[in-house]
Amino acid sequence: MGPVTMAGMGRCLRPLLRGTTYTRLLHLWVPMLVVSVWMFIDPSRPWVPALVLVPLGLLPGVRTGEGVQARLLLLPGDSDPGLSVAPSATWRDRLRTVLWLEARMALGAVALFACVWLPSLVYDLVVGAGGQVPDDLPLLGDAAPGWWLTLLIPVPLLVLYGVVVGLGELVTAVARGLLGPSAAERLAALEERSQQLLERNRIARELHDSIGHALTVAVVQAGAARAAGDPDFTDRALAAIEDSGRSALADLERVLGVLRESGRPVSDRPTLTEADRLLESARASGAKVDAELTGRLETVPGPVSREGYRILQEALTNVLRHAGVVPVRVRVGVADDLLHLEVRNPLTTRIPDPDPGHGSGLRGIRERAALLGGRAVTGPDEGDWQVRAELPLR
Repeated sequence: MGPVTMAGMGRCLRPLLRGTTYTRLLHLWVPMLVVSVWMFIDPSRPWVPALVLVPLGLLPGVRTGEGVQARLLLLPGDSDPGLSVAPSATWRDRLRTVLWLEARMALGAVALFACVWLPSLVYDLVVGAGGQVPDDLPLLGDAAPGWWLTLLIPVPLLVLYGVVVGLGELVTAVARGLLGPSAAERLAALEERSQQLLERNRIARELHDSIGHALTVAVVQAGAARAAGDPDFTDRALAAIEDSGRSALADLERVLGVLRESGRPVSDRPTLTEADRLLESARASGAKVDAELTGRLETVPGPVSREGYRILQEALTNVLRHAGVVPVRVRVGVADDLLHLEVRNPLTTRIPDPDPGHGSGLRGIRERAALLGGRAVTGPDEGDWQVRAELPLR
């Protein structure tokens, strides 16, 4: 026998060596236990168990039980079986559950009949091949039993193989179709996935803005202190670096806490009521900040105030990083149900190419504004570099 033939036989026999093949067969046999009990009660009405499945399948919890069974027996060990274990939420889900129960019982009847009749047929063929006349082989007709029946023994074995493997694959496909997530469940899963991606992006922006601001302040302060050669200025620079470092460490610990505990709320993020801290940090770095805060910033809704703080932080970080010690004009105000935020500084040769997609910081500013239904503009304007954002308060 050639290697090709051996390989083909190995592929054919492989399903018989998998435990999944037999757990699927067991899954088909389970409903037959109820049918077997009923046949002892009233064999003249074999359709009664199938009728009982209709009201049973309409119960919401039955879908959960069937989903759990299907996961354990049809797709054991599959990380993504594609089967729902949630109760029926709509009438469509209930009807799909009823159809699944009926299909499972019908396929189970076929599997039970095949697994009982085909082995007995093999036994009768073996008996007939030995010269005895089997009682259960009416197909022989007037033919005398004999060794030639040995040639027929592989036929029911092959049929049994096809039934065991084929019905297992078929019932799994039917389960995916009828017990799979409904449209509402798929939409909910997509929304949850979208929320997770948004949360990851938000955390990435948080780290970029907070840590980037602290490092920028530290670099600018260290460079200025080294160039100044003034002990008093050096002390102030070190104090500013220490303050920025503490704030960055606090932000880092908070973000890492959120990553470790997915359900932990982010309640201690800074808001615009703490904008003075950002302005003083920029002034301590040598920038000449002309700030004007108007309106009642404490009444700004939390999400808007927190995102506004981060936009202001990133805008000041960009000034220190790319323009250095230059005059900066900051305008933050609340009017007409909008939070207006503007940061302007003279355009210098150190400003990067004003490509609207350049830099993750500027992109993050626009993303923050867009998530709140607002808009942000970044780029050169009349000889200045500007960051202007408008965030709706509602």
